[in-house]
Amino acid sequence: MENQISGTGTSSSSFSSLRTYFQAVSDTPYRLGRRAWSISTSFEETSRVKSRSGSDMKRTLRWYDLVGLGIGGMVGAGVFVTSGTASHSYAGPAVVLSYAIAGLCALLSAFCYTEFAVDMPVAGGAFSYIRVTFGEFLAFLTGANLIIDYVLSNAAVARSFTTYFATAMGISTKLRFTIDGLPNGFNEIDFLAVALVLILTLVICYSTRESSWLNMVLTALHIMFILFIIVMGFWKGKWKNLTEASDPEFADGFFPYGASGVFNGAAMVYLSYIGYDAVSTMAEEVKNPVKDIPVGVSGSVILVTVLYCLMAASMSMLLPYDMIDPEAPFSGAFRGGSDGWKWVSNVIGVGASFGILTSLLVAMLGQARYMCVIGRSRVVPEWFAKVHARTSTPVNASAFLGIFDNISFSFYLLFSPKKIKNTTSVQKKEISTHRVFKFVLKIVQNSKFNVDYFCGFFFFLLFFFIHCSI
Repeated sequence: MENQISGTGTSSSSFSSLRTYFQAVSDTPYRLGRRAWSISTSFEETSRVKSRSGSDMKRTLRWYDLVGLGIGGMVGAGVFVTSGTASHSYAGPAVVLSYAIAGLCALLSAFCYTEFAVDMPVAGGAFSYIRVTFGEFLAFLTGANLIIDYVLSNAAVARSFTTYFATAMGISTKLRFTIDGLPNGFNEIDFLAVALVLILTLVICYSTRESSWLNMVLTALHIMFILFIIVMGFWKGKWKNLTEASDPEFADGFFPYGASGVFNGAAMVYLSYIGYDAVSTMAEEVKNPVKDIPVGVSGSVILVTVLYCLMAASMSMLLPYDMIDPEAPFSGAFRGGSDGWKWVSNVIGVGASFGILTSLLVAMLGQARYMCVIGRSRVVPEWFAKVHARTSTPVNASAFLGIFDNISFSFYLLFSPKKIKNTTSVQKKEISTHRVFKFVLKIVQNSKFNVDYFCGFFFFLLFFFIHCSI
């Protein structure tokens, strides 16, 4: 926050000293009224506001880096869970179409991010876009929501890595240590998750370019496992499972739940696409934003949609939809429906572990850049906005959030895993809906009406229908 020092008219940070901080607190009503609806401009965000970080972030990323980051951010462990629930309880074998519809919504949303990122290539993502559209107050609410979302979801994802890793290695124990004297459910510490986040924090602090290469290697390995699962599913599966249920009480056909079930399934699996928004926070580090960002963001969504549809088809062929395990659809299908192929479930655990690593890496890159730009706006101390001169990365924000992530998931301090999962899912859906309405307002504010705005409006209608069907 900025504060006018009495009698001087000069501007300084509210956090520069204890005196200025208490003065800022006493001026809260006036300052809130002055700043709440103040709107920044693209020029200010890319010049004066950006200069508060000191050093610049190096432009080292190309379109293929963004494609890798987009795929790594989206294809995590979520697809191994949401696809089972969507198929068993919502769409049946038509879950393939659910993924296609959700992918179309994600692609149209990606067009929106591309429009803003090309026009304003800064690291703030949705925070910066809302700041120049709605004003600082709504940008603050969105930024706070995003940071909380990233911290809690990273906590849940990092802890789940331990579970998948143990499954892949054939270890029955949870690899967590129990602390005596604390209530059950709040007394476990996960040293493997702590070490994982500390290592990734060091990587993203060291270099964005090296972080991208690490992500590309892990993503390539993960895609190899996914392709293996797809091939095994089509090889061992049966085409009749796409139209027949094993239990006569369940409806047969490709659309057992009708058209509404397909859209309900799309609302469920859309969460598997969360992650492409983090790519927009890398806009400040892209060599050619006009060319690389559209290809990188949109291309990653298209590739992920193809992979998801193929995975859903292979899953539906392995077992009738009424026999699919909602909690573990792929590993359960090989354990229960393919004699002699139970070892494939361990391979799935390895692949999911790589997916967790990539999604966690991309999320940590995104959360640090959100915090950096929020610091530039002086809504939080400007210390978070500093970019290290040698590494050209937001070291302060990265280190702080990495430590905060560790504190969050080392113990079950406030939330059980189920509550963490439910909280992050609700927040992600709320943020996505907010972005839709933000973009609709952007359409109204601009006199031009081009293809991107038409896609944005169509996305609003389609995604609003799906969102309301939850």
